[in-house]
Amino acid sequence: MSNENTEVQYIVVINHEEQYSIWPDFKAIPNGWRDAGFRGLKQACLDHINTVWTDMRPLSLRQKMNA
Repeated sequence: MSNENTEVQYIVVINHEEQYSIWPDFKAIPNGWRDAGFRGLKQACLDHINTVWTDMRPLSLRQKMNA
């Protein structure tokens, strides 16, 4: 049996390089990250990230390669 609380709500967060992560919604979002507009249980947040984060390269690398 897992010790993980399945009732914890998470926030999908994104940084300046457009990299995604999740953060417990009861904690302040760390500096350098912002709310990406999706909240839910852990697996729902991870599923959302898998849907929207289709290019894993950091934004700065994508911009450099497109220049």
